[in-house]
Amino acid sequence: MQPWSTELYGHYDEITFESNVLKDNPLRDPYKRPLWVYLPPGYNDDTNRRYPTVYQIQGLTGQLDMWRNRAPFRKNFPELADELFARGEVPPCVVVWVDCWTSLGGSQFVDSPATGRYHTYLCDEIVPWVDSHYRTLPQREHRGIAGKSSGGYGAMITPMLRPDLWGGLATHAGDALFEMCYLPGFPASVRTLRDQYAGSIEKFWEDFRSRPAFSKRGDDSLLNDWCMAACYSADADGKIHLPYDLATGMLIPEIWQRWLSWDPVRMVPAHTDALRTMRAIYIDAGKRDEFYLDLGAEAFRRELEKIGVTDVFFELFDATHMSIEYRYPLSLKYLAERLTA
Repeated sequence: MQPWSTELYGHYDEITFESNVLKDNPLRDPYKRPLWVYLPPGYNDDTNRRYPTVYQIQGLTGQLDMWRNRAPFRKNFPELADELFARGEVPPCVVVWVDCWTSLGGSQFVDSPATGRYHTYLCDEIVPWVDSHYRTLPQREHRGIAGKSSGGYGAMITPMLRPDLWGGLATHAGDALFEMCYLPGFPASVRTLRDQYAGSIEKFWEDFRSRPAFSKRGDDSLLNDWCMAACYSADADGKIHLPYDLATGMLIPEIWQRWLSWDPVRMVPAHTDALRTMRAIYIDAGKRDEFYLDLGAEAFRRELEKIGVTDVFFELFDATHMSIEYRYPLSLKYLAERLTA
């Protein structure tokens, strides 16, 4: 296999989208964002045909151009998606690649007074813009969303919050069952704050931004904790609360409960009508996932089963959290087939 990009069968429109809702966001992050829209082979041949859409969102620290990163001897997902449609093995779709990065690492695709209105950006700006500029099938039954890790989290909660827009979801190792995926990392964060930053999260960020990112031990857990707190437990004025005491790591119940209210597993009972009407639900994770997101995947599946949602693709496969881009075409195929009907 050639170690560089090859000619595509379909076409990527690369757009700079100017957002109104991200202007004046609390972090002063860019409100002009890259947006990719993939048009499958044959899109320009039949100008009367309309297509389902599948939105792709990224994990923590993900930014749009990272989709083109490649590992040795492996194609990246944009190439794998193009090949999938070119082989004619799947109904053609418009695939939309959305950037919701923040300078804290990510947005979790929620509206937060500490990061910005990324849920609104995705649902109320990007979706209608795509439908007005491309020949899509604009009904929710023909629109799906997919992602991995934090992107998988976004793919789980976004259709629950906006069932008027979304008819299918695919989550690869999405953040779920928070006591399994987040709680185990808290002690390491407390020790890092104590030993390196005199218990000050502000000193951590000052140091983190003064050197190559993730060049010190403990960077990943502290960034993750603070970013999640910014998304799950920020006050209306933007003040961020960590769910543990900075000196001991003891949980602060009222703050931790705010996090748990955003756990997809715990959100299921309040969104039964939305989930029961989904045309497609795809769930998978690696059995050796470092963040125990295979347990979250199983818990999410079981909660769906409790409310009578059993027509679900579910698989735990032999892998870790990393380098599972070869799974993404499986969910894209599943969504395309289910959303085309």
